[in-house]
Amino acid sequence: MNKICIIGASGKLGVYMVKHALARDYEVVGVCRKKSVDKLDEFKDRITIVPGATNDRNVIKKAVEGCDGVLTVLVPWGNNQYSSGTAKAVLDFAKEGARLVFSCGWHISQDGKDVYSTSFKRKLRMATWVGKFFRVVDIYDQEMATRLIFNGKSRWTVVRGSDLEEGESQGLPMWSAHVGDPILDSNITRRIDFALFMVEALISDDLIHKSPAIVGCQTSSALAFTSN
Repeated sequence: MNKICIIGASGKLGVYMVKHALARDYEVVGVCRKKSVDKLDEFKDRITIVPGATNDRNVIKKAVEGCDGVLTVLVPWGNNQYSSGTAKAVLDFAKEGARLVFSCGWHISQDGKDVYSTSFKRKLRMATWVGKFFRVVDIYDQEMATRLIFNGKSRWTVVRGSDLEEGESQGLPMWSAHVGDPILDSNITRRIDFALFMVEALISDDLIHKSPAIVGCQTSSALAFTSN
């Protein structure tokens, strides 16, 4: 792994991924909206920035050219197929054999075997309704995006994040194939460690064609699992 692209580089998760990638001496190309370029000022002499919408196919084609890996933050903004447009562009233009790692939340299910709590499902329904009503978030489009990925033949991984918090790194998160596994009960991960998992997934062949649901390695549920 030498050159990678980070799509959504100016967001909170994206900035952490840039830091982790540079710490590994990767050559980094970052994609972000034009109005957010200044959020990457601390890296401007160390990375290549391609400004533009992440669902702009021309932007993505330029950014992923020659990259060995692509890290993509699947953001369900608006109602213009932002997530699915981004995912399709990455799948179409990433070079053959590249490692493609996408981020989303626990609500995405690859095989329908995840088990969600009543409170989780209630919050998801509310977020879906509010987002659709105000035309700011489209959960269904994010689901469509992951369907495109799951049906693809590329070397993909979809990392499903729990609730997030800020703080110093606690280490690489633990993961399970399905939400509902007791190891995930704490439902919290440091954002910096979510980014760490994304970057580490680039070199983990064990995660190819999987959708790990993650949780912080120092949470009570993760510690209970390791103690057993």
